[in-house]
Amino acid sequence: MIITKNQREIDLMREAGRIVALVHQKMAEVVRPGITTLELNAIAEKIILDHGAKPSFKNYNGFPASICTSINEQIVHGIPSKYALKEGDIISIDVGACYKGYHGDSAWTYAVGSISDEAKRVMEATKGSLFAGLAMVKPGNRLSDISHAVEVYLNEHGCTTPLEYTGHGVGSALHEDPAVPNYGAPGRGPRLVEGMTLAIEPMGHGGKADIHILEDHWTAITEDGSLAAHYEHSIVVTKDGYEILTKL
Repeated sequence: MIITKNQREIDLMREAGRIVALVHQKMAEVVRPGITTLELNAIAEKIILDHGAKPSFKNYNGFPASICTSINEQIVHGIPSKYALKEGDIISIDVGACYKGYHGDSAWTYAVGSISDEAKRVMEATKGSLFAGLAMVKPGNRLSDISHAVEVYLNEHGCTTPLEYTGHGVGSALHEDPAVPNYGAPGRGPRLVEGMTLAIEPMGHGGKADIHILEDHWTAITEDGSLAAHYEHSIVVTKDGYEILTKL
């Protein structure tokens, strides 16, 4: 069941999203060669707690950390560790914060120092696909109009997307209905209505769409070892479009 939100709920989600955005603002400052992903996790968790929220991901279905840190060929759900970032890496950082019972959820991919042209290509294509999808958000459009726009943009820029992972509704639960695939024909699924809150999150591969799950049962990687990027915003459908909730 898709749950539309009232103004009180949207206000709480806006604050949750602001806290998530504060974490990403700090990540952009501290991501550099030499820092470990465990250190990034500690920084992110402190910001979330200091602003009166709780990390949405910590212990969610057993996930052991407050953020996901996915490096290079890792697509999503990378677990923070003692790994120290290296010059030329790219890292996708997925952050969730729960404020007074409502969640904000956003992912962004960061360059570690100077990166390859291929890494830039995958990052730019995936980021562009997020905004292509967002451009389809307005009352009356169908859910799959978002999905189709994301897929077309990725394909036009030489990237694929995994079929196993989707965006989702977000609110008092981290994952709510509906699922928001990053692929598919337009004009299908429920119509978008004012008050819907969605986490739209394209994942882009530089190579083929096939994935492999590591032995930690969380980390997803590209089967062919190609680079992957991940961008996500939580949004609310407004009367004439959308508002990004996970921003400052």
